[in-house]
Amino acid sequence: MQRSLLAAAPGGRLPLDDATRSAGVSGTPVQLGLGDLGTALHEVTFVVVDLETTGGSPAGSEITEIGAVKVRGGEVLGEFQTLVNPGMPIPPTITVLTGITNAMVIQAPPIAEVLPAFLEFAGFGRGAVLVAHNAGFDAGFLRHATERMDLTWPRPPVVDTVKLARRVVTKDEAPNHKLSTLAALFSTAVTPDHRALHDARATVDVLHALLGRLGPLGVTHLEDLHTASDPVPQKRRRKATMADGLPHGPGVYQFVGPGGEVLYVGTAVNLHRRVRSYFTAAEKRARIGEMLDVATGVRTIPCATVLEAQVRELRLIAELDPPYNRRSRRPERRPWLRLTDEPFPRLSLVRHLPAEQLGAALGPFTSHRAATEALEAVQEAVAVRRCTARLPLVPRAGASACALAEMGRCGAPCVGGQDVAGYAGVVARARTVLGTDVDDVVGVLRGKIRALAAQQRYEEAATHRDRLQALLAGARRSERLRPLVTTPEILAARRRDRGGWEFVLVRHGRLAGTAASEPGADPMPVAQALRATAEAVPPPATACGAAPVEESELVASWLEQPGVRLVEVEPGVMPLACPVRGAARHQLPARG
Repeated sequence: MQRSLLAAAPGGRLPLDDATRSAGVSGTPVQLGLGDLGTALHEVTFVVVDLETTGGSPAGSEITEIGAVKVRGGEVLGEFQTLVNPGMPIPPTITVLTGITNAMVIQAPPIAEVLPAFLEFAGFGRGAVLVAHNAGFDAGFLRHATERMDLTWPRPPVVDTVKLARRVVTKDEAPNHKLSTLAALFSTAVTPDHRALHDARATVDVLHALLGRLGPLGVTHLEDLHTASDPVPQKRRRKATMADGLPHGPGVYQFVGPGGEVLYVGTAVNLHRRVRSYFTAAEKRARIGEMLDVATGVRTIPCATVLEAQVRELRLIAELDPPYNRRSRRPERRPWLRLTDEPFPRLSLVRHLPAEQLGAALGPFTSHRAATEALEAVQEAVAVRRCTARLPLVPRAGASACALAEMGRCGAPCVGGQDVAGYAGVVARARTVLGTDVDDVVGVLRGKIRALAAQQRYEEAATHRDRLQALLAGARRSERLRPLVTTPEILAARRRDRGGWEFVLVRHGRLAGTAASEPGADPMPVAQALRATAEAVPPPATACGAAPVEESELVASWLEQPGVRLVEVEPGVMPLACPVRGAARHQLPARG
């Protein structure tokens, strides 16, 4: 089955018709599928647990009693209760508190016999949720005992009724959030008395009462409950309904404002889950919080693949310029490092590079600072001139050499110290580096770093380290992108986890289209249709000009994944390969 392709409108913009722009906006009547909202609370199996122990910490204390009640939809499915022989005396203060004596537990089974039976009853590995009052205490003891027995702790979702109570029970209603206080407030059927099963039964009633209060706040599903105790303003939390009905597959989402303007564009592997996460405490960015308070709806563009979603996001940000996206607004302005075209060339940073010069320049760099550091790294190892004047073949009368010439770090062609033939060796070394063979520069700079560190001149060593890091990053990007952007067409495929094949068509480093075949179907007709209908991408006039560098890097990352197969490749001027002795083999020095 062929999916929507990334066919672009003039100027490289994605065509968005009115139907696409209005898809998924909150407030539009939508018939929701059963799985669109997550797991409704009445469908969740809760295992409400209470433990009695010999002390307050798993380190040095043991469990003396386990009580648990399994409930779903308000119905009790089963109960579990047993005393446990702790293998140590019970402190008198604990006996006074719980009423459990040493004589009561002497014939009880040890935790090694009790715990497997309890875990089987609980069914945590089958989706059950652990609930407890002050859940960190009970879950900590159970996890510690499990690990001590060399068993695997199932890591169930945990709900703490203390945290839920802090959310919806005010100090005017109850002076504290102890179980006994909440039991009195909600008139539970069982009065907690520090015996495990009684306390678990009381906690069940408290849980149900709290869920009743949380419902009007938008907490109706398990996914809501996990973050119900988060410090999120109620006004914002109520907007979580914007995620209702959104697809569970990959795609692009747009938060829109009161006038339909796009506030923010993002991408997701699971649109429903990602959009819902914005309305929990997991979202801590103040700027995004401000955006959520203004947003009135969400638009989505479902995509066949994650790669398609990522590329659509980049293109939409460039097209719409949303106020709350902080990505680079002018990616085409990234600098390149090249040699000037003159009798005595020097290194120069340029913003635009002709396509035919791609093999003789490094970049593009992520910033002007990074490009400058890379330039300085090359100058440390190669005695290329650093003056910016255009030098004639014959030195000008009265010309004088700079301090670098006096230090022996420049051949001084400005005063005739080097003629064109003599300077050619320097130029050849610089061209070698720009061709991503950076071994000489790496050797020189690492030697300087070691020498400076031995002299405890750490700040100077760090400067050389940063220069080397910038050079290696730029060289590695060049090695990665040159073959990709100079190849007219690449058709690649990767087997999908659920069966079938995911196809990607790349032209000059630009994602021209994607498609997916169904499990068990012949994939080649899909691949042929993709080639016939994908976006036409002519050879660009400038280096990396067919697509933003970020897009080409996303494509490169996809192609580098394990399991990706090249179906067809139309050869370009450079082989689709990474040099064995290229910059990528050098480990980037860590910043201290």
